[in-house]
Amino acid sequence: MHAKPLETTVPAASALAASLPGAYFHDAWAIAPLDSGASALDLFLKAAAGTPRWVNRLMNLRNRVVSLLGLKNLGTLSMLDPAKPASAYQVGDRVGIFTLFANTPDEVLLGDKDKHLDVILSVYKTVDAGSGNVLATVSTVVHVHNWLGRLYMLPVTPMHRIIAPAVLRGAARA
Repeated sequence: MHAKPLETTVPAASALAASLPGAYFHDAWAIAPLDSGASALDLFLKAAAGTPRWVNRLMNLRNRVVSLLGLKNLGTLSMLDPAKPASAYQVGDRVGIFTLFANTPDEVLLGDKDKHLDVILSVYKTVDAGSGNVLATVSTVVHVHNWLGRLYMLPVTPMHRIIAPAVLRGAARA
């Protein structure tokens, strides 16, 4: 991937758009992938594998803190099987910290659902009408279910707006 990630909106044609009503949090970042022929899942795997070390350290800190509240340890974003190609993943498989919900060449939906909140992430590929370039839009939607979900999102919301573009920039350098 190249260029700077730009904050945008969840693409209307994305399957994730149906999750926007009632969302506690959502954001979207677009970037032009270097490999415009890569599948959406391939792009996610590259971005996750290129996660900056400081993001993984924050995830480790998150895991230690939330364990005190009885929440699950997710691991780190870059915690992937490097030998497993995108084509080997099936719906329902774990892909790092997420579960694979849906997978097409142009969009992958990954996420995590529990009693406190639901997180769904989309990587959606499209051709920009203005430039003719392929764009990958990484969108996140969160629905909270209770006070613990809202409490959890207090530090996560501002950090996500820093982490998401940093992960995409890391993928651009990978």
